[in-house]
Amino acid sequence: MPRTIQISAFGGPEQMQLVDLPVGEPGPGQIRIRHYACGLNFIDVYQRTGLYQSPLPLTLGMEGAGIVEAVGEGVTHLAAGDRAAYASNPPGSYSEARVMPAKTVVRLPDAIDFETGAAMMLKGLTAQYLLKRTRPVEGLEPGDHVLFHAAAGGVGLIACQWAHALGLQLIATAGSAAKCALALQHGAAHAIDYSKEDFVARVKDITGGKGVKVVYDSVGKDTFERSLDCLRPFGLMASFGNASGPVPPFAPGLLGPKGSLYLTRQTLFTHIATREATQQMADELFAVVSSGAVKIRIDQRYPLADVAQAHRDLEARKTTGCTVLLPGA
Repeated sequence: MPRTIQISAFGGPEQMQLVDLPVGEPGPGQIRIRHYACGLNFIDVYQRTGLYQSPLPLTLGMEGAGIVEAVGEGVTHLAAGDRAAYASNPPGSYSEARVMPAKTVVRLPDAIDFETGAAMMLKGLTAQYLLKRTRPVEGLEPGDHVLFHAAAGGVGLIACQWAHALGLQLIATAGSAAKCALALQHGAAHAIDYSKEDFVARVKDITGGKGVKVVYDSVGKDTFERSLDCLRPFGLMASFGNASGPVPPFAPGLLGPKGSLYLTRQTLFTHIATREATQQMADELFAVVSSGAVKIRIDQRYPLADVAQAHRDLEARKTTGCTVLLPGA
């Protein structure tokens, strides 16, 4: 039986247990996939702790790549033997094999290896919907400034490169000089070490006092309110994560005096709700990676059995770039 990481209670990394679970045949609209690599993401932490609650027991993991072993009735875009990758609900990628919905699984181009495929799907599709689909009311044009928090992480380094390819002036924030240097190496126009600098003052200085058109914020509580002060009038605050904890309730009236601002809370799974949308977004991601404009940086690899240490390192902000779990290790 395939080895699988499962939790039976919400809590710390110690809740994750390696168990043997049977995997049956795929039903209508499903596939069975054998994983060669699985991606690690902050959403996995939110699900493990119960910030995002799912029924227990729960197999974690939203991202993976491997070989399709079988397809269920009605699945026509995949076949047994196909190389495939996905970012998908429900969770379950922390496993050697699983049965899952086929609609958000796409064929993986031969030029992209399994580790890269597993590392790039959730993070790369997130960068795609942020930069291409989550835009301020006045639009984004080459030369425009955007602010991207946690820019040395998996999503951030992809976004730095993709923004550079689009001609955007991405202002990166990160928690150390080394992480700032990493963001700059990957195409950020400017980098701010928020552990030592006032990022609001630096943003205003960089933009000549105007502010940015959009802030992309996965940090949450620690950066939210001050991020609003970085926006120009009619700017967009795009929240897409809670790494420092959820944003507390606030009065919408605050947005008026700060410049008639816009606020949105985005999630990838709204964008990939249909197979057609998933395929279109994945095609854009594969194209920009295959062209070399975006390189997927994998800085950490852990055996699947060492997933607890991977979570500890992620939460302690010890990781950079992307992280993969290897079921065969």
